[in-house]
Amino acid sequence: MTKLVVMGVAGCGKSVLAQRIAQALGCPMLESDDFHPPASQDKMRAGIALDDTDRGPWLHRLGQLLADADSSMVLSCSALKRSYRDQLRAFVPELRFVYIEIDVQTAAQRVAARSGHLFPISLVTSQFATLESPVGEEGVCTVSALQATEAQVAAVQAWLASARAQVS
Repeated sequence: MTKLVVMGVAGCGKSVLAQRIAQALGCPMLESDDFHPPASQDKMRAGIALDDTDRGPWLHRLGQLLADADSSMVLSCSALKRSYRDQLRAFVPELRFVYIEIDVQTAAQRVAARSGHLFPISLVTSQFATLESPVGEEGVCTVSALQATEAQVAAVQAWLASARAQVS
């Protein structure tokens, strides 16, 4: 059973990649934005960055959903700080992360091009300020946001297969 979080800043392509990985694994995908309480959604729409107090209950709920799943699951979630990732790992110790690296200019361009999304372009720089790169953490695969989605999926599948082979 694989439980995986696709993470990174706004505009990196988390939702698209998470959906494609879930399809490849034949498992459900959860979009973390769907679980933000209304007050947090209102803050983001107003261009106010969420803080640890806002994110705590949200991460707790996401961790519980991952832990309660009796099958593989893919979650799209920013998981910007190590403490956020550790909070999720507390629920699922074997949790793996796919980190999508992107530069601030490309992320801003992508967020600006979205219509109807609750996250405004004004918050992109705050995401980079909050980001604590997971590169070097155990159980993390890094892919470039500039790669085609198919190449990202292939890299993740190869990484997961390699991890399974090491366990056996």
